[in-house]
Amino acid sequence: MGLLDILLGRTKPVAPDLDRLFALPSAAVTLEAAAGFTPTGQGAVCFATVEGAAFEQTHREVQALLDADTDRDGPPVELRQDDYGYSWLVSHRAPDQLAPLVTDLHAVNSQMDVNGFGPQLLCSLAGFRDRSGRRLGLVYLYKRGTFYPFAPLPGKAQRRDNALELQVRAALVEDLTIEQDLSRWFPVWGAPGL
Repeated sequence: MGLLDILLGRTKPVAPDLDRLFALPSAAVTLEAAAGFTPTGQGAVCFATVEGAAFEQTHREVQALLDADTDRDGPPVELRQDDYGYSWLVSHRAPDQLAPLVTDLHAVNSQMDVNGFGPQLLCSLAGFRDRSGRRLGLVYLYKRGTFYPFAPLPGKAQRRDNALELQVRAALVEDLTIEQDLSRWFPVWGAPGL
């Protein structure tokens, strides 16, 4: 960062630190104790939709990498598009396999970054539910290196449980690098894995 950047108030973007994803299993223990949420076994990586042979090759590489895991039941990764035009690579695991799910998310992010698709990566998400059926996603913002909770309310209306999101933020502040700018707590309506 140069003197001109300092004078104009420009900041250097935060480099993504994918290893922060590995804090999710310990955060899940805190989350269960504080709010009663347990992992669903589903997670996803969201990115701006990419077309072409290079992405198809990357998708095949990710699929082959995750297919090598013999402890997995069902498809390791499926590619989905949401209503907003974004693509999601979704991983399915047993609910008690959060650590392997995080490894899947890390591998997908890393493989896409290595193959030149890092600028298209938006976020990763791990899904949680409580006994009453409330849903919660812990979202990792790739370009910020931070997490935030997303708690959609049940029903067709796109509304959030803001009180729950703030409760989860307070509970996980010691476990995860929480995004401090609440305007960056983007809703991920219809996200696979939630």
